[in-house]
Amino acid sequence: MLNMSQNSDYDVIVIGGGHSGCEASLAAARLGFRTLLLNHNIDNTALMPCNPAIGGPAKGNLVRELDALGGEQAIAADFATLHLRWLNTSKGFAVRTLRAQCDLKDYAAHYARVLGEIPNLFIYQAMVTEIVADAGSARGVVTRAGEKFSASRVILTSGTYMRGVVHVGMTHFPSGPLGQVPSPEISHSLIRAGIDLKRFRTDTTPRICRYSVDWNALPLQPSDPMPEAFSHWGGKKLHTGYYCGQTRTSAKTHDILKAALGRSPLATKKLDTAGPRYCPSIDDKILKFPDKESHPIFLEPVGRNSREIYMQNFSTTSPPDVQIEMIHTLPGCERALMIRPGYGIEYDYVDPTQLEPWLETRSVKGLYCAGQICGTSGYEEAAAQGLIAGINAALSLMGRDPLVLGRGQAYIGVLIDDITTRGTDEPYRMLPSRCEHRLLMRHDNADDRLCHIGRDIGLLDAAKWAVFEAGRRAIELERKRLTALRIPACDRTNSILREMGSSPLAEPMTAMDLLLRPEISWDGLLRLMDSDLAPHLGAKIEIEAKYSGYASREDRRVKRLSSMDRLRIPDEIRYREITGLSAEASEKLRRVRPRTLGQASRVPGVNNVDLQLVQVAIERARRLRDTDRVSGGANMPL
Repeated sequence: MLNMSQNSDYDVIVIGGGHSGCEASLAAARLGFRTLLLNHNIDNTALMPCNPAIGGPAKGNLVRELDALGGEQAIAADFATLHLRWLNTSKGFAVRTLRAQCDLKDYAAHYARVLGEIPNLFIYQAMVTEIVADAGSARGVVTRAGEKFSASRVILTSGTYMRGVVHVGMTHFPSGPLGQVPSPEISHSLIRAGIDLKRFRTDTTPRICRYSVDWNALPLQPSDPMPEAFSHWGGKKLHTGYYCGQTRTSAKTHDILKAALGRSPLATKKLDTAGPRYCPSIDDKILKFPDKESHPIFLEPVGRNSREIYMQNFSTTSPPDVQIEMIHTLPGCERALMIRPGYGIEYDYVDPTQLEPWLETRSVKGLYCAGQICGTSGYEEAAAQGLIAGINAALSLMGRDPLVLGRGQAYIGVLIDDITTRGTDEPYRMLPSRCEHRLLMRHDNADDRLCHIGRDIGLLDAAKWAVFEAGRRAIELERKRLTALRIPACDRTNSILREMGSSPLAEPMTAMDLLLRPEISWDGLLRLMDSDLAPHLGAKIEIEAKYSGYASREDRRVKRLSSMDRLRIPDEIRYREITGLSAEASEKLRRVRPRTLGQASRVPGVNNVDLQLVQVAIERARRLRDTDRVSGGANMPL
């Protein structure tokens, strides 16, 4: 922290130092605003209380998009990576992405170092108990020690701490994740401000001692053998020396859990808040799928110098003695020592339909929410929201329009549109299936989609922009060369083609046309020609070539749909007064208050007839405004 002046006045205050809070703080401070990051324990900045993994299907796309916009998570993940693999490689480039197992301490240390280097970012340890609002606008915060800090922009990124309660068996007690101090007071402050809160639950797994596992009895998965990285800007690295092991539950595991159902908070309904559907606990799996004989469990490292192993897919709220018994039924874990028991944690979250598409609350102007406080789960979802909230807090201080990414533009856009328009009745997780335009929003082209936005906002510096521009120029030159380069129909060419399972040539063919063949990869094409292009840029040319037809059709579809997103709904629209609008549509549109007709079309319960009536009302409002401007008179709002 270069700016060490103790001051109570700031432009932006960020509450919470998790993944979302770190990105929000960095964005606001890098854009030139005096920013205060308040964390109840600064030693736990960028804490990874669950599995220290970054990426995976859809989540990896979020990380790449963050990086293209000027965020930090991809760089932190690359710095901390222990084990790295491509996922979904058999399903095509549209859903292919990276997943990294990280050293949780290295990851946190990277964020702590970067946060400390920003000149106008001040970090202070304090528990916020109240968000101060006056006349419907944020004014600052008050801490448990009675300190007052003022700012006209406040970003709440409190994660799972708000009125957090941990459940282990039938025992429960106030707590944040991993035994951290919960935040009980701030919820009351939000309720007083007119913000509705709900409760969710998330679960985590036992941790076992790595030296007590029989690794020789397990299949081990190494990192992929080629150098890779999340960030567009860092060098790709080869990761060796760390493995993930795989084991499985058995009928005996399931019998132990079933015998202890009377001591399970889930089975006895002592814990009945909604948990994550797409990352269920082993308790949920065994209770809901009693006919399934076995479930895979992955044993994953959490640090270079840590003896802890995270048991992926084995989260549980069972009593500790039951957890130990179940662990000992897993192959390779017969003598495993449990270091930390698994647990479930309940917490408050803000109903995200109360947020604008740029993450500002409607009840309190200048108050933004990001991360698990918005009903989402996952480090990547949290970081993405934090970056957007930090950007938009800064843009509002500049007097600029907020950044709202479209559903055909970024996974980040899908994430935020989903939660603010549709809400969520369970912890929201980003999935490829949620993204209807995923052919256009691949892992490989995040920079092409978003770097110009990061540069325009001011987060993408000149050095990174130069790297992007150089890569784009190199690709364009190589694409032109491939379009003109003709591969001869000779014996050597046809022999290589047969080896790759491709039909031989009867006459010369351009290199670009050959690349269109599904079985011809960029590496395969290099067997038929020379190229100085960097391998990752060559891979981009291959993907773009193979997806060109699909992408063109999808792009036309996006443009048709985006016309609805450009049609703004005036503030004066009164849904109760639109004749013929269904009662359900009227109620839900009044609650969500969509900003555009496109957003209204995605509100559950709004049908095509309702949309047509809203569009007529929009046109009527426009005509009234035009008439009012011409006549100089006043017209009543709809």
